[in-house]
Amino acid sequence: MDTKIGAVDACKAAENDVCGPHNGTVSTIQSSVSPSLISSSEATLGRHLARRLVQIGVTDVFSVPGDYNLALLDYLIAEPGLNLIGCCNELNAGYAADGYARSRGIGACVVTFTVGGLSVINAIAGAYSEDLPVICIVGGPNSNDFGTNRILHHTIGLPDFSQEHRCFQTVTCYQALVNNLDDAHELIDTAISTALKESKPVYISVSCNLPGIPHPAFSREPVPFLLSPRLSNQLGLEAAVEAAAEFLNKAVKPVLVGGTKLRVAKAGKAFVELADASGYPLALMPSAKGQVPEHHPHFIGTYWGAVSTAFCAEIVESADAYLFAGPIFNDYSSVGYSLLLKKEKAIIVQPDRVVIGNGPSFGCVLMSDFLGALAKRLKHNDTAYKNYSRIYVPEGHPLKSAPKEPLRVNVLFEHIQKLLSSESAVIAENGDSSFNCQKLKLPEGCGYELQMQYGSIGWSVGATLGYAQAVPQKRVIACIGDGSFQVTAQDVSTMIRCGQKTIIFLINNGGYTIETEIHDGPYNVIKNWNYTGLIDAIHNGEGNCWTAKVFCEEELIEAIETATGPKKDCLCFIEVIVNKADTSKESLEWGSRLAAANNRPPNPQ
Repeated sequence: MDTKIGAVDACKAAENDVCGPHNGTVSTIQSSVSPSLISSSEATLGRHLARRLVQIGVTDVFSVPGDYNLALLDYLIAEPGLNLIGCCNELNAGYAADGYARSRGIGACVVTFTVGGLSVINAIAGAYSEDLPVICIVGGPNSNDFGTNRILHHTIGLPDFSQEHRCFQTVTCYQALVNNLDDAHELIDTAISTALKESKPVYISVSCNLPGIPHPAFSREPVPFLLSPRLSNQLGLEAAVEAAAEFLNKAVKPVLVGGTKLRVAKAGKAFVELADASGYPLALMPSAKGQVPEHHPHFIGTYWGAVSTAFCAEIVESADAYLFAGPIFNDYSSVGYSLLLKKEKAIIVQPDRVVIGNGPSFGCVLMSDFLGALAKRLKHNDTAYKNYSRIYVPEGHPLKSAPKEPLRVNVLFEHIQKLLSSESAVIAENGDSSFNCQKLKLPEGCGYELQMQYGSIGWSVGATLGYAQAVPQKRVIACIGDGSFQVTAQDVSTMIRCGQKTIIFLINNGGYTIETEIHDGPYNVIKNWNYTGLIDAIHNGEGNCWTAKVFCEEELIEAIETATGPKKDCLCFIEVIVNKADTSKESLEWGSRLAAANNRPPNPQ
């Protein structure tokens, strides 16, 4: 059945474009077929929830079974167009829904009551921090048990069943407790529409005895619901554009810097149009990498203070005006609060707010509307970009390796760079992998994802599973450190079972390297595994999987040739052995600055 969200084909949502209404339009989740009555036996809560997921563009749901959700899982399996993917644990199921939402625009996971919910909650918190709409569905207790003095299994041994719900209140934007069929339809639809409108996770708990019971509320298919539009205050928009244009047009060398909130604001295209019209140089904060095409003629790299790509920070921090679109200034992105920026020089544009220098702020102004209108008011000024062009020196290449010389990380990433194309996507794990991935130059159409704000180690394994499932036409390249991999390794099993063709580079340097650069200690050393042996055991002769362990550049080249040649349709796991002290200069600098920020003495009382 052809289903759409407004004018957007929900099942073919553009990569990195969050599903939902365009600004200023009214959208309903609807079918191309006129509403019709369905048989009473099919008019069930389970079927309605399954259909809703398909209608908003979710074709894969990540799950872990438990006795409270088994009946609901039966309905998800039975739904045409919906694929249930069983994961090895709830944390990875949540990470997979996160990765799926980054590509498809919305994701979903299903777990069981409390033991599953409190396990998945870390992943849901990460999705909340990254503005990702994830539908977290929990199979809850029998509806007859609410309000009684009974003690149930999978709880902490108290007759109060609200613990899980209370925990989710802080990491979701809406919570639906479905333990009554009369309001189930309204609660489910409100939760889903809220996730789409707010671009945040929601929590839906469904009592285990309800999914298969028919109810008149589900007897008509489909039952559209409204996604109310978000609109700019027109007078506020005009005033903000007027003030910003005056501010920027009098500047000598202004610059543009994109932040991670470009995604939730759906303003990437408007940001590029502003760069085209203004002639300003265009930089990105590290968490926004992949949100704007890096082949843009005025793109100057990643702005990350002292660990920026070459010559980028010098241009940004020497500007007399800078417009930041969707930034998050935290201790990570500010390199321990060391950015050389001045508030009076900055225009800060958030998804629904504009602040100009030390002066006025304008609320109820949507970022995409503001950037689009501002592009028409700015004088063309490429002074700062010309300055960049004059000082820019192309990056060199790593020193040539001697025959059989132990592999260096910079050599590894030079070869990863050559792998990238419009048919690939990069998933960067937190730690030194992320610093090296930041330096990759993304070809047009190449995806890129990093969980920078929440920074949960191990995120990349589940996220790789979810992202690759959402865009099977792309080959995902995941760069994961050994410490992070040990947290969530088991769902490589699910990747193999799903027939994914990801290339995983497991960077084995014997511990938590990024933590070592912040504060070293014996706790940063981990037990070394035979990682290729582990994956071979997980593979167990079922599915398409190929592994290699490499120690030098010659072996790396051979492994990559195999992974892109005879094993191009396999999941390829390449364990890369490198020296424990082999780390990027950026992580050394960043680690020392973050350590200084962490170790600031208490202020005098």
